[in-house]
Amino acid sequence: MQLPKVAVMIDSDSTKVRGTAQPAGHLEIVRRTSLGMTVALLVQYALGMVVNLYVTVPARDQGGGVLTAIGRAFANGPASLAIHTGLGLLILAGTISLLVRSVLSRRRPLIWLSAVTLLAVLGAAFTGAAFVNSGNDGASLGMALLTGVALLCLAVTLFVTGPPSTAPPAVRGTTGRSGAGRASS
Repeated sequence: MQLPKVAVMIDSDSTKVRGTAQPAGHLEIVRRTSLGMTVALLVQYALGMVVNLYVTVPARDQGGGVLTAIGRAFANGPASLAIHTGLGLLILAGTISLLVRSVLSRRRPLIWLSAVTLLAVLGAAFTGAAFVNSGNDGASLGMALLTGVALLCLAVTLFVTGPPSTAPPAVRGTTGRSGAGRASS
């Protein structure tokens, strides 16, 4: 007996909870965002070490404010500094998104952790701009320490949100019942 052909697609929609057709809750999105932000901050941390050890900020780039430092990092390079700056801006946007999702989850520990993460990332951005402006090693240290604070907050956020859903991915084309889509023998 021949089995009927069934079109099968794995549901990879990031706004769905695994194993269900339900929209992902704010808690699930906070968990995913926190994991992504952790990876991005670790990459940023490594890039920061490269910039600190191997890049000399041109003397013409020193002086000015935060926005001036960001513009000069993009315009005058070096490339590793421009990449570090660009990733920093993306991380800043991600932490704002994380805070908004945490507020929507209405869980106070997540709101506090996300707020501290955002403040640490903002502080790292300002000390990074100070480093570009002055070349001061203390500014570089401040940036590294604030990145560590943000990483710690994200790790605690992952702990607070708990493990991800353990249900298998939903398969489109089935009704969700164990015998659906199978032919009887």
